[in-house]
Order: sequence, then structure tokens, then C-alpha cells
Amino acid sequence: MHQSSLLCHFGAKRAFSAGGDMKFLTERTTTDPLSNAEIMRTFYARFLSLRTLEVPTIAAINGPAIGAGLCVACACDVRISSVTAKMGWTFVGLGLHPGMAATHFVPQIVGNQLAAKWLLTGGTFTGIEAKEMGLVVEAVDTESVVPRALALATDMAKQSPVAVQSLVRTLRNGQDVGLQQALAREADCQAHNYASADCKEGIQAIIEKRKPDFGAKL
Repeated sequence: MHQSSLLCHFGAKRAFSAGGDMKFLTERTTTDPLSNAEIMRTFYARFLSLRTLEVPTIAAINGPAIGAGLCVACACDVRISSVTAKMGWTFVGLGLHPGMAATHFVPQIVGNQLAAKWLLTGGTFTGIEAKEMGLVVEAVDTESVVPRALALATDMAKQSPVAVQSLVRTLRNGQDVGLQQALAREADCQAHNYASADCKEGIQAIIEKRKPDFGAKL
């Protein structure tokens, strides 16, 4: 495969990214907001550095893609998923404002109304629904996800590297307008959310495998 194409495939076996690290999230609830804002900006930058790659990126979603994991997939140029893959931006169910550029990329990809629906409810959906809303370009059986992503990467790799790489930059130049402002807003909101009773309750509920009982005031 030519170096001008890159397959962005996260996870192993039948999982893409099943959700947040509970240890990391719990630590955030005991850290002051100013420090948390910087920690979250650094956290975002580490994963979203794929936006700086001068090659196309393809997310092969072969299993659950929840929260930040799905956000990373949204930062890729193209997404292919399993028809049965469970996906969702479930932040609000944790008492947490969406992060990892969710508020920037999701409206771009699926439109403002659907973005509001899924971000504000924290609901989950299947690969079939993701295809219907335009979040993924293909929804196939689980065993075909990686082969289809590789086939697409191969098609891209057959084209002119100079043209492909310059086009990737052109497409992202438009898509990334306002990205840094969105990330700053997300980091600030999450930093303050971590200090709330709602966020602590949301994280504890996940650990205890129960529904959260939110009661904090804005």
C-alpha cells in the first residue's frame, strides 16, 4: 500500500473504543478546575493529532464506539462501521459536557438537529442508524469492516500522492475553522463539570452499574 494512505483502526478484535477510563475520570473529580482544563486540552491534543497527518485517515468501527472513542472516529476523514456496532456520545449521562471536539465535528457531519438530539440525550445507535444519518459511509457485517476500510485505503493509495495529500489539507482547512475555540470551550466546561455532584454521581453509577440519580443545580 502506498504511504499516501493510512488506515486509522482502533481497538482489538470486535471493539473500537468502548468508553472512558474510569480511573482517569475519577481522578478528574478530585483535581481543581484550572488544572483539569489544561489536562483535558492535552488529552484532546494527543488523540486529535491525527488531524495533522498529511494522509487520509479511515476509522474502521468494528465494535462499540462510545464517548471519546467515537469522537476520535469523527476526527477521521472517513468512517466505516459494523451494522451492529453500538455508538454514542454518552457524556451527559456521566454529568459531563461533551469533549474531544464532539461539539465541533458532530454538527458538521450529521447536521445541527441530529447533533443536538444525540449529544443532549446521550443516546446510543447502531451502525445502520449511523449510515442513515451520514455518520459513516458504509455499514457492513463485522467481519467485513476492516477489509472494506483497507479496500478504500487501497483505492486512495492508487491516486497521486501529491494530489491526495494536498486535497487532505484543503478539506481539513475548511473543516477545522473554529476547532480550537470549540476545544477550549469543551475543556473549560468539562473542567467545571468534574467538580459537580452530578459528575461524581454519574461516574459512581457507571462503576456500580446502575442508573445515575442527578440532582445538581446549574
